Amino acid sequence: MSHHCNQNPIVSAAIYPPIGVMRVGNSPDEFFIGPEVDTAIPREMNYYRDSTGALKRQAARFRIYGLDAEGNVVKELTCDDGASIIWHARLANQKASWYEFQLALDIPEAAEAEPSLLRNLNVNDRNSLLIDGGAQQISGIASGCGCSRFEGCFAGKKVYLGEMRTDDKGRLLMLGGHGVSENPQGNEAITFGNNEGWYDDTSDGPVTAEVKYQGKALDVKPAWVICAPPDYAPLQKSPRTMWDLMRQVAVDAKMLPEPKGKPSFSKDILPIFQRLTDLQWVNAGFAAGFGWNSPFDFTSETWISRLNDNSRTWQEARRNLFNNFRQIEKVTTADKKHSWNPKFAATAPQLWPWLYGDAMSVDADDSPRQFVTLTEIQLNMLQQWSNGEFESDYDPCYCPPTSIDEIPVAEQPDMLTKAAMEFCLADAFHPGCEMTWPMRTAGMYSEAFRLKHSEDTAPTHGTNYGVEMTSEIALHSSGPLKTGQVAGGITRWMAIPWQTDTASCRDGYNQAYDPYLPTFWPARVPNNMLNERNYQTVVDESQPFDTRQSAFNDRELWLNDLPIPTDTAPADLYQAQINSMVRHFADLAVVLPKTEPGVTGFPTTMQVGLTPEKPALKAEKMMVMNTQGMGDRRPDLSQTDKAHRRNRK
Repeated sequence: MSHHCNQNPIVSAAIYPPIGVMRVGNSPDEFFIGPEVDTAIPREMNYYRDSTGALKRQAARFRIYGLDAEGNVVKELTCDDGASIIWHARLANQKASWYEFQLALDIPEAAEAEPSLLRNLNVNDRNSLLIDGGAQQISGIASGCGCSRFEGCFAGKKVYLGEMRTDDKGRLLMLGGHGVSENPQGNEAITFGNNEGWYDDTSDGPVTAEVKYQGKALDVKPAWVICAPPDYAPLQKSPRTMWDLMRQVAVDAKMLPEPKGKPSFSKDILPIFQRLTDLQWVNAGFAAGFGWNSPFDFTSETWISRLNDNSRTWQEARRNLFNNFRQIEKVTTADKKHSWNPKFAATAPQLWPWLYGDAMSVDADDSPRQFVTLTEIQLNMLQQWSNGEFESDYDPCYCPPTSIDEIPVAEQPDMLTKAAMEFCLADAFHPGCEMTWPMRTAGMYSEAFRLKHSEDTAPTHGTNYGVEMTSEIALHSSGPLKTGQVAGGITRWMAIPWQTDTASCRDGYNQAYDPYLPTFWPARVPNNMLNERNYQTVVDESQPFDTRQSAFNDRELWLNDLPIPTDTAPADLYQAQINSMVRHFADLAVVLPKTEPGVTGFPTTMQVGLTPEKPALKAEKMMVMNTQGMGDRRPDLSQTDKAHRRNRK
């Protein structure tokens, strides 16, 4: 694919993606580059793990595009093509010096939660809690390998947050931490999100560049980078991605125009349905409702053909499907709004998608934010689709691009933006996986998808805002969201450490309703998986079909691979699991595709939870299975503080 788009003079430049995503991993040296196209690309295990079984880090790669006077892309600017580039970045982790997470502060239910006080309130030396990796820079081709490192301190202990490198064209590679989380005093974690005395090595911060091209210095639009937890299900997308959410924010703020015309079935409609079905590999409830041979297997050619038909033949079927989606506010063709009864919306967990929302609480069911709703743009497109007003453009032979180099240069910036954000979640901001509720504040952005930088991006202390963070302070024009971001300003709103929240956000908090539904974040954090042993039974055609079917339906609890002492009392199981997650996060399965050509009665390709080959861990797991059964390792989640964030005052 040609790197040239037009021949107009280059007068400025911009970094893409506007927000890049690093992910932690415990492999000392190896890494892979995060998604650069919006297609989920099947990979082998060795793409994500090194030869020892350690998880590789995900690197964020940044590129610079030259723009003409109208802001149109002319070409990518690289060091091997005459551009002089000096990259600058700063990483920080402010979690321990920031405020507790109780609930998202931009929703009414925040008033029902405990106050968001400063974490580690009794620590007077707030500098000791803030991990500032400092400002670093890099230039040249294939540079780095440890020279531009971000290192700070927590309570006097050195903490590595990541490093800068460049590739063979001078593009920036940003690498984050190794997943190290610790309480230097040796105290155990006791809660999902606000563990006192703890730190982790996630981070975020600004990315800027000095660029000279053809002897002229160019103004360069800056970017941001975040370091998030691992992606344990890299082929999955949530029904509402971070890209969907940020697009809605940009449209509402007039940063982007509203979508016009008819939606594309293949680009706008089918992905929503297929994401529901793809979650079958990470949640047993979705497997039963949307999975293989289920009533709503939206990846089957029969269903796709029916959904793609815009004739009156399937009008009522489309309407029925559309009405299955949760809609807090419904807009008629006359543009008159009719509000749903909020209690109905909240107490109808069977509406789609089957995901918990920002105000999830097992002891409070009167909030329309109890469960997740698609964005207004998504729902409007589904409404058009249900009316038959869409482009019936599905092509079963179409092969989407698997590399950014296959895409015309003029379209590459938008693709890089979308690819980075589509594999991030906008499920329940409770608080979240990669980013959380501040991302829906329009004042955070300088333009669509691009965060506004503070004049000084050095990390700041929470004490600037007092002992308690309130909705009024957070959302004020002079508050921490709308005045421009500083290093550590995005991840500081997240759980500390990240492992305790990842091990807490599960499924089926109300067992009386369903042990698997609704769920938190299954697209990044699996709940239940088809394990290797059951997969081998499914593809073994010498076995009776009923045996194979039983193995296919048997989905193992993903967290079963965490080492837990066999004598752990049921009341202590939750705390044992979140602390084991801190030490063993890299030993959990990554859900990846396995293909068995010619298999009958089941999908040719299935997604299977694959764990590293560590005989000691597997032997311990087998011992537990033989002595107490794996089902006993699931605590009563309805009693955890994760499930009771409201009605405390």
